[in-house]
Amino acid sequence: MPPGVLYVVATPIGNLEDVTLRALRVLREVNLVAAEDTRRTRTLLAHHGIARPVTSYYDAVERRKAPALVARLVDGASIALVTDAGTPGIADPGYHLVREALAAGVSVVPIPGPSALTALVSVAGLPAERFVFEGFLPPRSAQRTARLQALASEARALVFYEAARRLDGFLSDAEGILGDRQAAVGRELTKRFEEIVRGPLSEVRRRFADGAPARGEVVVLIAGAAGEERPALATLDDDIRQALAAGQRVSELATALAARTGRPRREVYRRALELSRG
Repeated sequence: MPPGVLYVVATPIGNLEDVTLRALRVLREVNLVAAEDTRRTRTLLAHHGIARPVTSYYDAVERRKAPALVARLVDGASIALVTDAGTPGIADPGYHLVREALAAGVSVVPIPGPSALTALVSVAGLPAERFVFEGFLPPRSAQRTARLQALASEARALVFYEAARRLDGFLSDAEGILGDRQAAVGRELTKRFEEIVRGPLSEVRRRFADGAPARGEVVVLIAGAAGEERPALATLDDDIRQALAAGQRVSELATALAARTGRPRREVYRRALELSRG
C-alpha cells in the first residue's frame, strides 16, 4: 500500500456482507481507520476479522480533527475514512478531511460500495434517470415546507434522507406542497426488517401511520413535477416532428427533448433518427 493516502471507504448500510473485497483489503492494510461511530466500525471490523486502530471522526469534531489526520497523512500514514453506514460525504462527514488532504497534496482514493441513496432508487419503480438528492431537510416544519416549496416545480425525481421519528411530518408536508405524487420509502434497507413502501404519498403516509412506529433512518424518493409519467410515444413523435420541421438537428432536439420530458437522451435520439429517415 502506498504511503500517505486517504481512502474514502464505503461500508455496509445494514447487512455486514455488503462490503467489497477491495474495501476489506484496504481496511486490513491502513495504519488508521477514522470512523464516524467507532462502535459500529469495530463491529464491522470484528465481523471480518480485522484488527486496526480506530479513531472517532464525526460531525462535531470534523473540523478540529482534520488537521491532525492530514498531518499524519503527510508524514506517510495511510488512513481509511468510514461512516456509520454507506459512502462518506453523502449526508455524512468527510468533506473537510478530503478538502484539506487534497490541499496538502495527499492522494485521495475512493473505495466505492453501498449507498442507501442508490439502493432505493434502483428498486423504487419510478422514473429516476435524473434525480436531485436533497439529503436531510430542516427538522422544523416551517423551514422544511419552505424548502419543499422551492422544489415544487423540479422536474427531476426528488430523493431525501429522513429520521424515522420525523417521517410522518415530512410526508404530510410533502403531500401538502408537492401534491399526491407517486413515491417510495425505504426503511431499514438491507437489514432483517427491511421495508419498502410504494404508492401515492397519501397512501404511503397512511401505511406508516397505521403500523408500529418506524425506527432508524429512511430514504424517500418522490416523482418529479413533470416526470411522474413519461409522455406517450405519440406525443414524443409530435414534438420530434415539430423540431425537425423547425430545422433543428437530431442531436440538438434530442438534448432539448430529453431535458424537457425526462426521457433518456439516447432513446429520444434513436426515435428522432427513425422519424427523420422515415
